Amino acid sequence: MLLLSVSPQHHTLFSVSRVSSSSSLSSSSRLPLLPKLTSSIFARSTARRFPCALTFASKVRSMAELVEDKEAGVAVVASGSGEGTEESKGLNRSHTFLDARTEEALLAGIREETEAGRLPPNVASGMEELYQNYRNAVFQSGNPRADEIILSNMTVALDRIFLDVEDPFVFEPHHKALREPFDYYMFGQNYIRPLVDFSNSYVGNISLFCDMEEKLQQGHNIVLISNHQTEADPAVIALLLESTNPLIAENMIYVAGDRVVTDPLCKPFSMGRNLLCVYSKKHMNDVPELAEMKRRANTRSLKEMALLLRAGSQIIWIAPSGGRDRPDPLTKEWHPAPFDASSVDNMRRLAEHSGVPGHIYPLTLMCHDIMPPPLQVEKEIGEKRLISFHGTGLSVAPEIKFHEIAGSYENPDEAKEAYTQAFYNSVVEQYNVLNSAIHGKQGLGASTPTVSLSQPWN
Repeated sequence: MLLLSVSPQHHTLFSVSRVSSSSSLSSSSRLPLLPKLTSSIFARSTARRFPCALTFASKVRSMAELVEDKEAGVAVVASGSGEGTEESKGLNRSHTFLDARTEEALLAGIREETEAGRLPPNVASGMEELYQNYRNAVFQSGNPRADEIILSNMTVALDRIFLDVEDPFVFEPHHKALREPFDYYMFGQNYIRPLVDFSNSYVGNISLFCDMEEKLQQGHNIVLISNHQTEADPAVIALLLESTNPLIAENMIYVAGDRVVTDPLCKPFSMGRNLLCVYSKKHMNDVPELAEMKRRANTRSLKEMALLLRAGSQIIWIAPSGGRDRPDPLTKEWHPAPFDASSVDNMRRLAEHSGVPGHIYPLTLMCHDIMPPPLQVEKEIGEKRLISFHGTGLSVAPEIKFHEIAGSYENPDEAKEAYTQAFYNSVVEQYNVLNSAIHGKQGLGASTPTVSLSQPWN
């Protein structure tokens, strides 16, 4: 995926992509997400001292089409697919990919749909490239069930991509993860799962994620100021937290750039995440005549975020760099991209003015190996997607409070810059620890007094 980030212009954070003028959120869509979870989950979780003790009971859902095999990371389409799905709505859609039982049949299906004029050649090329790269990455993992995993996951992925070509999905400013009749969330989880080397993956300061859950259950808001590495960031975050913090894993809202809600190969994965849809600053002027429309759309999305925060119990992820991290062109070393101070300040002010207690934390991701971005920012949709099997990392540090930093500055702009730099410095510090653990092969021994690493899935 699948996401991503944004920086503001003219004091706006983000914007909507491809939303019709008639689309709007119902009053029910503005209610907090967490309270919508079953009361039984909250009865159990609040009765316990540690919210991390939550079990996967909170993840049990009926799935009409998707059956999960967590051990293998396989997404299997259940028999009888069609009832309560697109077919029952009157959409006479092709089953070319669902009917494929071999790699040859799956790839032949791409060619057949292209020749029939139902699949644009550029999308078809991307689908075939995606298949080959995913296939190589899963084989790289050494999983004895690699063949089954590849065929199962790519069958579903290609079917969902093709479905969106036939009947394009339009994202609202605030998009809620689609969990039924097809569970797009678990589809994304099972697709990325085989790419993560859990034996070489780590979470920093897991206890802070537990503290976040407690605050969310008390009605507080959480904002995560993060670097951004790949389209798969949301899936990686959820995979590393699903065994200990399923409430966070499933309910996090991502500030998502317009490219991941318009690119045909991204959209099915984005549909499984909670998103605030935006236009990234980096692509604001790709088409100059559309720049003003994008800014107005960003303002609308800003209002949607304000409504969410006023409701409370929200956890929002944003990458104030405005895009994915990229390696230094000379050293080839990866580092978090610098943060935009106005973006961080806007998030701070939104949280403070919501009327609900809010907490802002620095979050660090390391997962560029499994799906690195192009070396340069590209204007055109449809980037080449390299995929690999590799270790990943996630870490969080204690919240950073503006008043504790601003007190040292008389100039408000200097205070904002210092506040932003504090977040960036923390993200870099955590990133270096994760880098030592994963690439430096130090494992848990890379822990420091401020970043305690663990593998909570073990």
